[in-house]
Amino acid sequence: MIYHILVPLSTQFGLFNVFRYITFRSIAAFITALVISILFGPRVIRYLTELKCGQYIHEDVTAHQCKAGTPTMGGLLIALALCLATLLWSDLTNGYVWLTLFVFLGFGAVGFYDDYLKVVKKKNKGLSAKDKFLIQTAVSFVATGILLINPEYTTSLSVPFFKNFQPDLGFFYLPFAMLVVVGASNAVNLTDGLDGLAIGPTVVAAAMFALFVYVAGHTQIAKYLQVTSVPGVGEVTIFCASMAGAGLGFLWFNAYPAQVFMGDVGSLSLGGALGFIAVLVKQELLLMIVGGLFVAETLSVILQVGYFKFSGGKRIFRMAPLHHHFELKGIPESKIIIRFWILSILLALVALGTLKLR
Repeated sequence: MIYHILVPLSTQFGLFNVFRYITFRSIAAFITALVISILFGPRVIRYLTELKCGQYIHEDVTAHQCKAGTPTMGGLLIALALCLATLLWSDLTNGYVWLTLFVFLGFGAVGFYDDYLKVVKKKNKGLSAKDKFLIQTAVSFVATGILLINPEYTTSLSVPFFKNFQPDLGFFYLPFAMLVVVGASNAVNLTDGLDGLAIGPTVVAAAMFALFVYVAGHTQIAKYLQVTSVPGVGEVTIFCASMAGAGLGFLWFNAYPAQVFMGDVGSLSLGGALGFIAVLVKQELLLMIVGGLFVAETLSVILQVGYFKFSGGKRIFRMAPLHHHFELKGIPESKIIIRFWILSILLALVALGTLKLR
């Protein structure tokens, strides 16, 4: 919105020319989202408390029973800050921005309804896993399908560390891309089990993908670094910056001990958006490095459930997802969170290294 108001004035006032630059507007979007989150955070928390949107704690997680009743659905604060900042600073004629917002809000709607059933209607199971998966699949199908309509959009797969190995998935790219989006959404959701545990790595991933989106959208830089160029996608850098800013602002209140939880409305939307952005810039496999922590948490659940069924009741971990395993080993919650954050930063640096190690 600001872009469309001020950029036309740059012909008369040279100072406004700065608003043409994605880098400047990304910084502005980051600050805007951060400020909105911090300013509106107390009001949102107070409102959620008045609505009695208290978090239900599973009886098996005995260490967290003291957190029962902490307001959840704080992802609404993230959505407010992220969407406002993106709409204020983006070029709203860019289709990639609207597609990314569609995925973010679509997955957020699934999470919101799930949270609504659990904390307002007091149905502890919320939306069934089948219904949740079907809606997520539908949203990802529409978004990735629209991408593939563009004849310039390639179905080749970029493989980190290999510049000349780009297999073309052809028809199979659509289900693969949908799997990336839905998988990323649920991976972040599984990670959201400790105060600030999910939002910290999400901020790191958003910041890292802001860089990759900018590179993919800049033809000359993309050519120099030998990454797939996606003309016009650079505008999504502003969305990534908004996500990082909104996430940091939310962390202000979600840090241990948390005043609010993001709920499914936050985790599903953030994960889905990250997955779609990875598809958008042809860095689907890189997401497994940047979001390695989310991958590890998801694999711990898959391995635990699979081994439990195969062995007739035995377990690999004391409890899954992985963060609960470390909790039951006696490691303090705050220490687990900080260590996982450190790991996510290290993984992001590894991902950054793929730009040159090819």
